[in-house]
Amino acid sequence: MKEITIQQLLDTGAHFGHLTRKWHPKMEPYIFMEKNSIHLIDLNKTKSQIEAAVNMIAKSVVDGGTILFVGTKKQAKDLVRTEAERCGMYYVAERWLGGTLTNFSTIRKSIKKLEKIEEEGASAYDGLTKKEVLTLERKRVKLDKVFRGIKAMKRLPDMIVMVDAKFEDTAVKEANKLDIPIIALVDTDTDPSNIDHVIPANDDSLRTVSLVLQSLADSVVESLEVRRNKLEAETSEIEVEQK
Repeated sequence: MKEITIQQLLDTGAHFGHLTRKWHPKMEPYIFMEKNSIHLIDLNKTKSQIEAAVNMIAKSVVDGGTILFVGTKKQAKDLVRTEAERCGMYYVAERWLGGTLTNFSTIRKSIKKLEKIEEEGASAYDGLTKKEVLTLERKRVKLDKVFRGIKAMKRLPDMIVMVDAKFEDTAVKEANKLDIPIIALVDTDTDPSNIDHVIPANDDSLRTVSLVLQSLADSVVESLEVRRNKLEAETSEIEVEQK
């Protein structure tokens, strides 16, 4: 996996923070300087934090962990969906439903209802009136949209990757309550104290978000391969011992 360079971060505008009057004082350690009333982020710290995040994800995935990618704001949702699907992990890209983590058992029941409707297909509507069919279909479409990225998630994730910590405030609170580690892009207007691993960067830049997500997703892909090889080696050892 290729390391992200300072030049790449510069080219994507990752260093542009918010207006100085909108800053959060706790982001001071990640700020390089102020220019034209805008805070500029220290890209050396951005780069080192990305590298550390890559290693954290790698360790978790190799050990059997799962990652939940979260990014529901309009500019980021397609990127989140694309990268999560590419690396075979879960995601929430449409809307964060309150209780997705803290009331996971109820969420799973709703997902099972959706799966049942999908399994039954047209027969699910047998004996229903046209109005009832339309109501059930609308419910199915709504559930599918909300749960598409977590339908296969049978247990809580081991780690969360988040695009915009300020925008995903509810998700942050739920993860904190359950002690699920969060890796998040954090801009200069955001309180970083509730984030386990901060990646200081311009979270409004699609190019920056894409660059960071690609790097983290690449780490997942490579780590899954390491995990597969590790399991195959362990299986071979057991077979040899049994012989």
